[in-house]
Amino acid sequence: MRRRPAPGRRALPRRPAALLLALGVVLTLLAAGPALASSYRYWSFWDGADGRWAYATTGPSTARPGDGTVQGFRFAVSKETGDQQAQPRTPADFEAVCGSTAPTEGRKRVALVIDFGTPEDAPAGDAPPQGAPRTACAQVAPDATAAEALASVAKPLRYNGAALLCAVSGYPRQGCGEPMEDAPAAAGAPEAAPPGDAGDAGGPSAGLLAGVAAVIALAAAAIWQSRRRTR
Repeated sequence: MRRRPAPGRRALPRRPAALLLALGVVLTLLAAGPALASSYRYWSFWDGADGRWAYATTGPSTARPGDGTVQGFRFAVSKETGDQQAQPRTPADFEAVCGSTAPTEGRKRVALVIDFGTPEDAPAGDAPPQGAPRTACAQVAPDATAAEALASVAKPLRYNGAALLCAVSGYPRQGCGEPMEDAPAAAGAPEAAPPGDAGDAGGPSAGLLAGVAAVIALAAAAIWQSRRRTR
C-alpha cells in the first residue's frame, strides 16, 4: 500500500523542478566555457624574502614595495600560477643587491632581480640577453610602485592595453603573454591572459564562477520556499 502523508502536511516533491533546472544551467555554463591553453610565455612577478620567492598576488603596476624589499621578474613558459620552475634563478637577497647602497632620506631602496629566462623559452626569432639574471638596487619615491622601480633601472618597458608587462629592457621584441602553439585558442575566442593576470587561465573565469554561484543560490532559495509551502 502507498503510504499517505500525515494529516496537515503535504508530501515533499522528490525532485524539485527548481533544483533540476539549476543543475542543468550549471552544467550548460561549464560545458560552454572556452578551452583554456595549458601554458603561456610571459613575464611573471615575484615577491622575495629570506632568499626565497613567492608568486606575487598583485601586479607590478599596483604593488608598492617598502624599503628593504626584494622583487623579482622572470620571463618563462609557465603552465600555472606560481609555477616554481618559472621563478627567478637568483636568490632573493636584499643585502646582496642593495647592501652597498646607502639609505637616502625621502627615497626607498628596492632590490630587483630581472631574469630574462632561457633560450628555450624565447619566442621564435628572438633570444634573451646573455649572462646571468641581472640585479639592480632601485632608489625611488616612497609611494612608487614595483613597475616604477623596474622602469628606473630596466628601460624600455612595454605593456599591452590591459597593463600586462610585455617586455623588460626591450625583451622580447614582440608578443605579450600568448598561449603556446601546442594549445591554440578556439577560433573566434578572445585571447586568454597568462596566469596571475585578469582572466587567470588556471580555471573557469570569475564571471562564470559568479554566475554558477548565483544559480545555485537561486536554486537553494526556490527549494526553501517550496519546503515552506508544503508545511
